[in-house]
Amino acid sequence: MPRWRPPQGPSTALITREGFERLKAELDELWRVRRPEVVKALAAAAAEGDRSENAEYTYRKKQLGEIDRRVRYLSKRIEVLKVVEAHPADPRAVFFGAWLTVEREDSGAESTYRIVGPDEIDAAKGWISIDSPLARAALKKRIDDEFEAALPAGPARFIVVDVRYAA
Repeated sequence: MPRWRPPQGPSTALITREGFERLKAELDELWRVRRPEVVKALAAAAAEGDRSENAEYTYRKKQLGEIDRRVRYLSKRIEVLKVVEAHPADPRAVFFGAWLTVEREDSGAESTYRIVGPDEIDAAKGWISIDSPLARAALKKRIDDEFEAALPAGPARFIVVDVRYAA
């Protein structure tokens, strides 16, 4: 039995130029390359006869459904996204697109994150969503400001060590 989770609120419709271009490229790849390949394979599998016991046909139908679902999502999402390209008037404060280095008060461990839109988060790169608890708590803070973030593991206090807007 799956765990019940409350529905998520709407995510922020901000994105960087690079993230926007990646989403458009993904949509184009799905629509112009992958979907036609799957449709062709599906037609070949359907031509083999009995579809009720045809694993290839079942697999390709499922694959086509997943591609179509992603295409619908991307088509709708790209329409509402707002690309943020300008740096803020105050480059010493934390806003969307910032590279943020913070230090945990309890352990002294430093971490660097980039605040990006929810469609482009990447934990391996340290890119966190502007909707995340850490990013929300850090917004508008400046170097040497302290703040508390309500993280999943519990509240944690941080100090802003550095803010920059160029990689």
